[in-house]
Amino acid sequence: MSGREEGLAPLLEVSNLRVAFGGKEVVHGVSFAIAPGEKLALVGESGSGKTVTALSLLRLAQGARLGGSARLLGSDPAAGRRDLLAMSERELLGVRGREIAMIFQEPMTALNPVYTVGDQIAEVLRLKQGLSARQAWDGAVEALAATGVPEPQRRARAFPHQLSGGQRQRAMIAMALACRPRLLLADEPTTALDVTLRQQILELLAQLQRQTGMAVLMITHDLNLVRKFADRVAVMENGHLVEHGAVQAVFGQPRHPYTRKLIDSRPERELQEGPPEGEPVMRAREVRVSYPVPLAGIRGWFRRGEFVAVHGAAFAIPPGRTLGVVGESGSGKSTLALAALGLVPHRGTLEVAGGHWQRGTAASRPLRRQIQVVFQDPFSSLSPRMTVEEIVGEGLLVHEPGLDLAQRRERVVRALGDVGLTEQLFPGLLARYPHEFSGGQRQRLAIARALIVEPRLLVLDEPTSALDVTIQKQVLRLLQRLQRERGLSYLLITHDIEVIHAMAHDVVVMKEGRIVEAGTAQQVLGQPQDPYTQALIAAAV
Repeated sequence: MSGREEGLAPLLEVSNLRVAFGGKEVVHGVSFAIAPGEKLALVGESGSGKTVTALSLLRLAQGARLGGSARLLGSDPAAGRRDLLAMSERELLGVRGREIAMIFQEPMTALNPVYTVGDQIAEVLRLKQGLSARQAWDGAVEALAATGVPEPQRRARAFPHQLSGGQRQRAMIAMALACRPRLLLADEPTTALDVTLRQQILELLAQLQRQTGMAVLMITHDLNLVRKFADRVAVMENGHLVEHGAVQAVFGQPRHPYTRKLIDSRPERELQEGPPEGEPVMRAREVRVSYPVPLAGIRGWFRRGEFVAVHGAAFAIPPGRTLGVVGESGSGKSTLALAALGLVPHRGTLEVAGGHWQRGTAASRPLRRQIQVVFQDPFSSLSPRMTVEEIVGEGLLVHEPGLDLAQRRERVVRALGDVGLTEQLFPGLLARYPHEFSGGQRQRLAIARALIVEPRLLVLDEPTSALDVTIQKQVLRLLQRLQRERGLSYLLITHDIEVIHAMAHDVVVMKEGRIVEAGTAQQVLGQPQDPYTQALIAAAV
């Protein structure tokens, strides 16, 4: 692959890169180049090898055996190129952070929880540029300010858990860019962010890239992000580079079947339309959720304050319909879902299948069978110590304790078959553990676990945000089919406007704990009235 401009010497030339773990090769002879100031997107699903490729450039893939070359043009072009894969560890220390920096996918795990973000950025400046402690601290504050973090002096003294998701990501970017590297490796830098925050981070990276002239290698499976950000795109499948070129050319006329598959993986709307029929499965009137918070000063000695997470929410979900709840982090949508599940105290009226949540487990047990939940991350929501049979059949032990082992197993097999998991496809299925399945398959397990007690309503909390685009489409199709066949109702919590468009009959938009707009999906998405809704939809386009 050539540089962005004709005759421009590439900043980095990767030639025949091979990566193997334990004798198994996972990246097969990948070659590409990045010119100074260029933005290249490396695209593919989980397991395609894109992250391993990026980590290998800085030799951060532990236990990997590397082959090929990755030649970096030095700050002084006359000094020639150096092969990153042939450097000693001491030589690499001079490259990492100073010439090539990396933004990792999840800032909450990449940042050290016991140090302030200012200390972590300052440490980079001390180690890489030899600054004094005072100079490094001032540089850290300046770096935070450059990434748009409000009140950088105060935020520099905050620990990672005290920042929002967007602020943590900005702190990661500030740390990566503190030494003004010439190449930035950005591994899914916006995956966990809301659409408006995603847009802000993209604009920030583009602005900093223009100011510093650095090149960017973006690792992502988000095709909308690639369209907005990158100059060129390289597509990876099963460790092979299958297509590359200018973004407009590749997206406009994809040549490889896998590229066409990725581009065609946008969620499709396949719902039963028409007016709702029957009494609502869930009805909310003036639902209010609040939490106690400490008051500053002497007042905090005698009483506590209150933070209202949900203000007077009202909605209804008819049988066989989906209500989409959309909003940014902190908007109150997840708190509303917890209230719907009877997991947090609330005021107002919240009816589930004609009943009300009551204090005490036994009193609310009949309602628990009517409403089940599918969480965002299937890996963390499934016990790693339980087999598939134990996980899926657990609800039957609570709600149908009279079933014997054979009856329970029959129901488990039927529920797994409903979500496309069978013994023919997965020999020994019932005795397997969650780690033996892919992300999409684990989410199918989570859906089967929810369906086995035959609920009337599923709460779907970001059910596809952790999945690749092709797997996301498969899971959404599954949910659509189950809704048509069983008449299920869904309360769908998401920040993904495309998922809302594909799944929701009705939509409510939340901001700062309040519903600012509500209506049918066609009304809210097609003709948004509130400026906040308009901003959300514009950021998703």
